Amino acid sequence: MINARQLQGVTVATVLPFDEKLAIDWGSYERLLDYCARRPGIVAVFVNGHAGEVATLTPEEREEVIRRTRRFLGPAVPLMAGIVAYGTSEAVARAREAEKAGADVAVLFPFPQYSGGGGADPQAGMRYVEAVRAAVHIPLSIFQYPLRSGAGFSTEVLCRMAQVPGVIAIKEGSGDIAAYEDNWRALKAAAPQVAMLPSNFDWFLPQLAVGADGVLSGLASLLPDLFIELWQATADADLTALRRASDRLYPIERAIYGAAPLMDMHTRIKVALQHLGVIHHALPRPPLMPVAPELAQRLRGVVDAAGLRGPRAG
Repeated sequence: MINARQLQGVTVATVLPFDEKLAIDWGSYERLLDYCARRPGIVAVFVNGHAGEVATLTPEEREEVIRRTRRFLGPAVPLMAGIVAYGTSEAVARAREAEKAGADVAVLFPFPQYSGGGGADPQAGMRYVEAVRAAVHIPLSIFQYPLRSGAGFSTEVLCRMAQVPGVIAIKEGSGDIAAYEDNWRALKAAAPQVAMLPSNFDWFLPQLAVGADGVLSGLASLLPDLFIELWQATADADLTALRRASDRLYPIERAIYGAAPLMDMHTRIKVALQHLGVIHHALPRPPLMPVAPELAQRLRGVVDAAGLRGPRAG
């Protein structure tokens, strides 16, 4: 069974390429995995998350993503799978499906209903985690949403859920550096055996400088080597190296996450991957929209300026 120590490094949250008819492009997906997951320093892969457009996938597609990723990775690399549901019974069903398909860790997304105050209610969070934990044999990770969404958990609730046996990680996306530090310090005191994996997408340096047990990002689909460098600097407590890696990351990070609307961020990663020749198309499924031509051109320029190389360079 996977444990928290195995997540100490970079976890890639994969985007999911589609073809012209918006069917999953499995050939492009395999090239993507070959590009971003087969590198020393990449310790795990996370599928069926926001980067993988999980909300647009059918149950059959979600399971097939897990099965194909499992076959590609083999048994040694931890495979995390997002569990997105609208109720506890549905979450239990999704987690069982993920386990059967080959996932090693079920990542529990908060319910939309939590935006009405559930994230601060210890009973709501605990019942959710305990219900799924009782239904599957694989360990769990908790997805901490941005606090401004209303669905993020309070520090107290997050720590209580982390103490449930079988919870091994927190995917920390609170979107607030003060909350991040509060959560880091409280988690290390209350549940030091649980890995905190920062995934706040547009301020990697501050969160890693505060402290982390690994890093989880969709941008690692595009920049696996740079994220490995970021993490190595973090593990070495080398602030100079961390800043140097962050300086290289900054223009790409701002091109991906800086322009409105933010919901296009993972489609922008696809644009860059298409430019590198990793995937054939950069199309998202609705309600997401293709990236505007002028922004796509800017993204391609940023990729070229950064000296990124994909399969086409070989």
